[in-house]
Amino acid sequence: MNVKEIIARRVAKELKDGDVVNLGIGLPTKVANYIPEGMDVTFQSENGFVGLGPAPEEGKEDKDLVNAGGMPVTAVPGAAYFDSATSFSIIRGGHVDVTVLGALQVDEKANLANWMVPGKMVPGMGGAMDLVVGAKKVIISMTHTQKGKPKILKECNLPLTAAGQVNMIVTEMGVMEYTDKGLVLTEINPEYKVEDIKAVTEAAFVVADDLKEMEF
Repeated sequence: MNVKEIIARRVAKELKDGDVVNLGIGLPTKVANYIPEGMDVTFQSENGFVGLGPAPEEGKEDKDLVNAGGMPVTAVPGAAYFDSATSFSIIRGGHVDVTVLGALQVDEKANLANWMVPGKMVPGMGGAMDLVVGAKKVIISMTHTQKGKPKILKECNLPLTAAGQVNMIVTEMGVMEYTDKGLVLTEINPEYKVEDIKAVTEAAFVVADDLKEMEF
């Protein structure tokens, strides 16, 4: 099982029957592949529809049916299409239960930076700023490091997407949650030790008394 699959499988376990879920571009889109059979989860895309289905079979793509990242998707029965104003009314109105996003950096204070690296051309922040404030739960799904460098920092040094909005971080090494005790390691991938995580995490964190084995 590769790193991205481990992360996506674990994030999928956070979703509940009846949830309306927004998946960010990249790794988060893989979460849709691991929803348990029989669970009713409605996926929303900020470019204007609810009812995203799995990726289409090769050769059966519809160029007019894409997610917010421009990747081909399918639509499930009952899907609905609408304009961006309606889409962001759903997001800003608090109707999204969970958003799953990637990140460049996250820090001790639940701050998120995931939209721009200074000096690089980017099309814009997209819907991330609205999603992290409007969704009821914000889950960051990302690899624990980037080229060996920590991504979970004491303080983000890239432009912030939002401050204090992250609820949970899921990486290939474990699961971290923000609580009144600060950042807490609640689950660990059995392939690693706590010392391994501390070695590649700049942010201070507490190890939960009931630290569980990460399931994926």
